[in-house]
Amino acid sequence: MITMEALQSAIKQRIDTYNNNDFPLHVRATNTYDILDSGNQILAKDIVSPFDVPRQNVSAMDGYAISQGSELTKDSSIDIIGESQAGCAYTGHLTAGQGVRIFTGAVVPDSCDTVIMQENTNFAEIRDTIDKSQPYAITLNHTAQVDSNIRKQGEEIESGEAVLSAGKRINPADISLLANLGISEINVFQPLTVGVLATGDELVAIGNELTSLAQIYNSNTPTLKSLLSDLPIIIQDYGIIPDDLAQTTAAVNAAMQDCDVLISTAGVSVGDYDFLTNVIEALGQINHYKVAMKPGKPFVFGELNKGLDKPVLYFGLPGNPLSTVVGALQFVIPALWQMSGAGVAEQPMILNVKATLTNDVKKSPGRKDFQRGFLSQNEAGHYQVECFSGQQSHRIKQLSRANCFVVLDKDSGSVSANNLVTVQPFPWLHR
Repeated sequence: MITMEALQSAIKQRIDTYNNNDFPLHVRATNTYDILDSGNQILAKDIVSPFDVPRQNVSAMDGYAISQGSELTKDSSIDIIGESQAGCAYTGHLTAGQGVRIFTGAVVPDSCDTVIMQENTNFAEIRDTIDKSQPYAITLNHTAQVDSNIRKQGEEIESGEAVLSAGKRINPADISLLANLGISEINVFQPLTVGVLATGDELVAIGNELTSLAQIYNSNTPTLKSLLSDLPIIIQDYGIIPDDLAQTTAAVNAAMQDCDVLISTAGVSVGDYDFLTNVIEALGQINHYKVAMKPGKPFVFGELNKGLDKPVLYFGLPGNPLSTVVGALQFVIPALWQMSGAGVAEQPMILNVKATLTNDVKKSPGRKDFQRGFLSQNEAGHYQVECFSGQQSHRIKQLSRANCFVVLDKDSGSVSANNLVTVQPFPWLHR
């Protein structure tokens, strides 16, 4: 039985090979997206700036732009002969000893090399007497330095500079950057198609009526779709497959023709009616089966390749709803971001924080344990976490009440209150 960390590493290495050899990023199809629709899409081509930013020298302050060669010592007098404001630059020529009133973001005239903050002049004393239609004089209260308070042309971005690289996961800050550069459309990788199927004679799709006490609703497919909703993928739902070898084979065979990835829930344990592992081995291979974690031990990572030009990667999650959530967060979601072409720095991290346990927790060594808890901050700002009693994996209401997993190492035993533990806040609470 593989450790969780070893399995995560094995999946990452396999996807590295997939992205470089099986389905190389440089040959994948791309789509053109309006930037407003591009959130969380993966950039396929570098974005270069069409111009300098700033496009010209601009003022970083409200104050006065002073001509080259002017005396800038304290008590010097400058003749103000015009004004430069955002959207309306001063176009005249200035000589030494002259300047223009200027505002933040306005163009600095070519003949000026210094901007003086208005607070460093006698502006406050004379503002009520100023007639902007006529020249007037200001006096410097402080000695100024040449080049002060000027944002130089191209100092932030130069024309032709790559501002976003292929593999970037587009976020709101990127959209702001693109909009500032006047870029309205970008090329992103065509989303992967991810198939989802559930197995089990007892399952009924939500929206239909339960007709037997032996039936339960299929919660895993809606849960998976919600967990994967931020990813740049297309989800293909193959419904509920009965516990039948022939029907399971047909469903998996159909999915592998259409999809880049297949995710199943249930059917991967060792029960008499769990057929998925047999089907995967018949149509491909199982790379890893069973992982030392709780819940979610019967996790399958494999691939389907029979008759295919490129493999379809396969993730088999246990049927328990809690196991589906843990397996998806720890293995499936990171793998899909990597497969989608997101650079290492762009793949959402699993956030780990340290918190003080407020109650005793029971655990047996042997598997890494994910226990549901509630993370909070005390008045001093320190994190503390309560682990819920009754950590049985069938407790679905308890998962809804929790806001984090308390993660206990494989070799750890029970943990007493007031000890520090590792906590993973649920990602939907800090998006």
